[in-house]
This record gives sequence, structure tokens and C-alpha cells, in this order.
Amino acid sequence: MALTPRLNLRQAQSLVMTPQLLQSIRLLQLTSVELERFLEEEIERNPLLERDERGAADGETLPEGLQDLAARDWEEAARPSSETISDRLDSSLENLFPDDPGTHESIGPDLSAQWRSAGGNGLAVSSGEEWSLENVAAAPLTLRDHVREQIGLAFDEPFERLLAAELSEGLDDAGYFQGDAAEIAERFGVEEAAVAHVLGICQGFEPAGIFARGLAECLALQLRVRDRLDPAMRALLDHLELLARRDFQALKRICGVDEEDLVDMLAEIRALDPKPGAAFTSGGADAVVPDVIVRPAPDGTWAVELNTDALPRVLVNETYFATVSANASKQEKTFLSECFQSANWIARSLDQRARTILKVASEIVRQQDAFLVHGVRHLRPLKLRTVAEAIGMHESTISRVAANKYMMTPRGLFELRYFFTAAIQSADGGDAHSSEAVRDRIRGLVDAETAAKVLSDDAIVDILHGEGVDIARRTVAKYREAMNIPSSVQRRREKRALAGAVS
Repeated sequence: MALTPRLNLRQAQSLVMTPQLLQSIRLLQLTSVELERFLEEEIERNPLLERDERGAADGETLPEGLQDLAARDWEEAARPSSETISDRLDSSLENLFPDDPGTHESIGPDLSAQWRSAGGNGLAVSSGEEWSLENVAAAPLTLRDHVREQIGLAFDEPFERLLAAELSEGLDDAGYFQGDAAEIAERFGVEEAAVAHVLGICQGFEPAGIFARGLAECLALQLRVRDRLDPAMRALLDHLELLARRDFQALKRICGVDEEDLVDMLAEIRALDPKPGAAFTSGGADAVVPDVIVRPAPDGTWAVELNTDALPRVLVNETYFATVSANASKQEKTFLSECFQSANWIARSLDQRARTILKVASEIVRQQDAFLVHGVRHLRPLKLRTVAEAIGMHESTISRVAANKYMMTPRGLFELRYFFTAAIQSADGGDAHSSEAVRDRIRGLVDAETAAKVLSDDAIVDILHGEGVDIARRTVAKYREAMNIPSSVQRRREKRALAGAVS
């Protein structure tokens, strides 16, 4: 059979991921902070996209979900009046030429007096008060800045100050020295003993414990300041791994102390700071803004609504698009057309994102009604597929919605993924138990232990079996380790030591 080129016509169906669909999927899985950042970038590059601030300014809410989003008239809402444009631009002479002294004479006595009332230095705050240095926030003091101030006072020789400054560059956020003293000595052409001498002086800086090369040295520096670094304490610091395993019998033998002295030593260790440099770490954690708020309704059900603070809304300025396109060139019209399509798609994607989050959250609330009423012990096992089938969406869509979205409930703030837990079969053939509820039960059993009665994993299994939970011992051990709960042997040692300290 001869091989010849041929043209064939075929029909086939395939799933094509268009750029618009990819963008909708991306918006769906973004957090509220990431969504704000994305919209700021889009508004900056798209002249037809504007932020709708009416909801935040007027304090309007979202009755019954997203009714106002469905009834929104984009064209009417985006049509600015001449007064709005004037207010937005704020193109008065005193704002255009605030620093020109000649302007005050030309704009009239009223405006000139208004400008002078802002203060003689030309700086004013929104409240009308004069600018003050006390209203300016100081830059946070970093660990390296704090160390450099002490370097200037601790060293007289310029070369030693240079070495100390180089050593300070090796500090991590916890205050530990992570550099290589030998490499620094080779680079500066000095003996390693000289670098060690400078490092020893730096280890006396405040806060106590910085420039340490490990946890044991960090604790030793702090104990030296307190004049408590005796031979027994040194032996304890040399065997911190035994302390981590709570092997108090071995520690008493190695340190040569009795149980009472060991309890006092452990109390001193607990009072130390294992990360002395962490207090200078700049920046704080951002507060989590819930995407959905659940409140009790007057009729005994639950009211589920979107949080307007986490729901950005945008407008498409069709008036500006029509005005500019009338006298634009072909290339400019192409650019404006692309911007118009992109803006409309973003607006629709945000609308769809909000509706999808509300649907998923409402179904979760319906499934986990017992949890909202009675607590975590009544959390039901729930799968992504269950919610997907209930609201008619794909399982992957539910997974994207549940990631990094938070729900504020009367029980507290929870990530949506928290409500999706594995099922543990019932021992008596009843309803399955949620793995999170079982974890909470294990944690409660451990918290109720006493020094005379510490539960082993087998004992916890027997108790759970008696409560109708069919669980294996290895599963209990896995849950216990995930919650950072030590073994029964370690818990018994710790409780006996604490009991001895109290007595």
C-alpha cells in the first residue's frame, strides 16, 4: 500500500480551557487578600474597570445571598455625572498649586485663607489639626539595629567593630549565629581565635542568649546572666534530648540531684527564652477575614450570608468606553475592546465566585447543623463529593472553594476544609463518627488524666469502643502524635514531676 498525503475531515468533542475559564478558576481559589491584590493590578492596567465603593460607604448588606448582585445594572451604575467627575479629580487651584506662593493672591481671599488655615508649614491631617511629629509612627527596631548600637559601645578597636558587624550579619530571626567563624577569619586574614574573642563579647549583648550557636548555648548564656550555670545545670543542658523524652530518672542520675532539685531546674529552664531574637521580628500576622458569616435566624434556622468586607465589587465604565471609542484610531479601538471584554468577564467572574461560595457554605451549614448547635463532638463525616452532588457542581470546584476560605460561626472561625472530615465506623452499627470529633474526644481523655492514672493507647481504644467508636490502636497513636501529645510513659513522667513540684 502506497503512502500518500490525504486530507480527512473529522468531528470530535474536546474540553478546551479558554483563558476566560482559566481566569474564573483562578479567581475561585484566591483568598480575599490575593483577590484584592489581583483587582488592584487589573484596575491599574484596565481604564474601564472601577471599584464599586457604594456597599462599604452606605453599609448595605446582601439580603438572601446575592440579590443585589443579580439585579445590578452595570451601565447605569457606571455612568458618572459631571459633578462626580469634578469631585473625583478635585481640580481646584489650591490642590493643583499648593506650594506656589503666587497662587494665593490670584485665587482670591477666601481660598487663600482656607489654605493658610492648614498650618504654617503646609502640612495638615484629615482632622484639621496641625501636623505633629508625635503622629508619625517610628520605624520598628530590628535585631541587627539593636546589635549595631551595642557594637559601638562594646568595642574600641575599629577592626573589632568591623568583625562584630560581620558576625551580626549571620544572625537569624531567632537570634542564633548561623555563620562560619572559620570562613570569616579566612576572609579577613586573621586568626580564628580573634573571631572567637569578638563572638564571645557579642554573646554578652542584650537580649541574653543572642549570638548562640545552638539551643544549649543559648540557654547557657541566659543562665550565666542569672548566675545559675552550675555543674548540674551544665549537665542538664548537655542532655536536652533526655529532657525532650521526659526521661527524668536518667536526668537525676546524670545531674546528681534529687527529684526536688530537678523540678526546680526544670522550672528555671521553662522561664528562659529559646528564641531571644524573635521579639525584634518586624511585621505581625494579618487578621483572618471570614468570607461567610453564619448567624442564628429568628425562625430557628441558620442565616448564611457573604461578608461584604471580603467581597470586592467592580464596575465597568461603559460611558467612558463609548465616549473614547468614538474618536479613537483602529489600534486604540482594538485596545479598548479588549479592555471592555476583560472588564466584563472579571465582573461576571466575581459574581459567579460569590454565588459559588455562598452555595457551598449553605450546604455545609445544612450538613453540619448538629455541630453548630452542640459542638465538635457532633461533627458529621463529610466528603467533597457529597456537597458537589447536593448543589450540582464538580468535586474539584468544591475543593477550590473550600481552600483558604473561612466561615464565622457562633462556634468560632473555621476554614471550610475543617468541615470535610473522614468517617470512622461505629462499633454498634450506628452512624459513622467524624475523625475530628474522635480527635477531640482523645484530647479530652488525655486532659482529664491524673498522675496516678495515665491512659495508654489501648485504654483509650477500649474507652472509645465503649462509646461506639470502632477505631484501631495505630489510629489512636496517629491522631495522638498529630496533636503533639506524648506517649503514656512520657506523660506519666511529666505529671509525676509536676505533682512533685506542687507538693
